[in-house]
Amino acid sequence: MTQLTHFNQTGDVHMVDVGDKAITQRTAITEGVIEMQTSTLQLIMEGKHKKGDVLGIARIAGIMASKKTADLIPLCHPLPITHVDIQLAPDPEQQRVICTTTVKTNGQTGVEMEALNATQVALLTIYDMCKAVDRGMVINQVRLLEKEGGKSGHWQLDK
Repeated sequence: MTQLTHFNQTGDVHMVDVGDKAITQRTAITEGVIEMQTSTLQLIMEGKHKKGDVLGIARIAGIMASKKTADLIPLCHPLPITHVDIQLAPDPEQQRVICTTTVKTNGQTGVEMEALNATQVALLTIYDMCKAVDRGMVINQVRLLEKEGGKSGHWQLDK
């Protein structure tokens, strides 16, 4: 990859034409974390938050967000998503929740943006639901871990 694909030869922004690309199975896996106070994480893990199942609601929000990505990112293609899996794992040792998202499609372009968007929104939902008890939460380390499919094939983050 030696050039930015969202600019044409004259430097104008454009939506990439994927019409001639082969339809292949594409997968993207992303992750991110939200750090919080021990007491906040305890509320989430014990299911004692008065707003309900924080992780369950965050999971649904992330799934919904993956399907709305093209509405939010101007040059992103709308895609027929075939699968979204969001894992939200409390990590008491580090006082955080780790979000890992997998998104799949059979299409002409990848689902990296859909997976990243889902991860961000799931974490933002946790923040929204818990901000009354912990405004100091921090969302970070949102990144692509792995992608498969398409012309560029398989890519995996070196950890």
